[in-house]
Amino acid sequence: DDGLRIIDVSNPSAPVEVGFYDTGDKAAGVYVSGSTAYVADGGDGLYIIRNDLATGIPEKEQPIPHIFSLKQNYPNPFNPTTTIEYILPKTVQVELAIYNMLGQKVRTLVNESQPSGNYRVQWDGRDDADRSVASGVYIYKIKANDFAQTKKMLLIR
Repeated sequence: DDGLRIIDVSNPSAPVEVGFYDTGDKAAGVYVSGSTAYVADGGDGLYIIRNDLATGIPEKEQPIPHIFSLKQNYPNPFNPTTTIEYILPKTVQVELAIYNMLGQKVRTLVNESQPSGNYRVQWDGRDDADRSVASGVYIYKIKANDFAQTKKMLLIR
């Protein structure tokens, strides 16, 4: 209620207050997103405070995935872009491509060796020649070693 306190947590067992941001009589609200704090006060408006400094707290490591997976795109139906996510349990050659309902390849999104991990790729509804494709149902297919999987998506223009 009194403002925003700046805490140095480089030593997590002994945090130290290193600064204070007074918002007047009372802060109406504080919202923190990533390295940015948004502070609304009772009279002057909204203050945006950005901190790009390292805190000394290591980020939680992502667990190594154990299976291949191709997730459903989102949003679906989509316009103008959609996101496709997939998981690789080991380093493999990956091809992720978009096909029309006639089985013709429309766009290659990924064609490279990638290490294990979680991946996210966007498709903007364009073909390999950078032309907008028509509305309709499209298939996206991933091939990674012996793993292959397809899913459908709907583009609405």
